[in-house]
Amino acid sequence: MMEVADLVRILRQVPEKRLRLFDLCRVLVREDGTIDGEKVAFYSSELTEATKEAEQYSRQTQEAVKCLKKLARFWP
Repeated sequence: MMEVADLVRILRQVPEKRLRLFDLCRVLVREDGTIDGEKVAFYSSELTEATKEAEQYSRQTQEAVKCLKKLARFWP
């Protein structure tokens, strides 16, 4: 049976994921916090792809959480 310490060690080895959506937000938002519509239009294809990437990452994270919850039921 896997020990909690083993799981923690494994999870620490998961590499950080930098989502492009956050980098794009820095480009699309003006200093006053408003969104620059012209830049949104210019970066629309990149924004679409970055959104898809973030949605995929979210689904994968939700699946990982679900699996961890199932695994946790078997721990004493």
